[in-house]
Amino acid sequence: KQVPDEHKQFNPMDMKVYPTSKFHQAYHHYIKVVSTHLNMGSSTRADPSNDVNSITVYQMLEQSQIVFYDEVNVPEARFSYDMSPMSVVVQKEGRKWYDYLTSLCAIIGGTFTTLGLIDATLYKVFKPKKL
Repeated sequence: KQVPDEHKQFNPMDMKVYPTSKFHQAYHHYIKVVSTHLNMGSSTRADPSNDVNSITVYQMLEQSQIVFYDEVNVPEARFSYDMSPMSVVVQKEGRKWYDYLTSLCAIIGGTFTTLGLIDATLYKVFKPKKL
């Protein structure tokens, strides 16, 4: 399965290098992991987890900082993971036919009201004066 381009933010540490310039330094990485469910079509099955249009991926938000160690301690790269209990659901839904009808009525009603206000204003401004 292919993940859509707008959702390809799942590997924040790929192709990154974390060098240190001095002895007794190391990076500590804090990674927040959030599960993401992508539903890219209508599910006709009773169990949506087995749907061919559904993908479960994990987004990772990463923050790194350099830590200084005493001379007696050995520096170590540390990775701390925080698994989020919340989940993001991205779902594609189509519009119903009555949504289009409602939008069309709103456009027609707004146009009618705007033209009525313009007509009333022009009538008041250019109304012939009685002597």
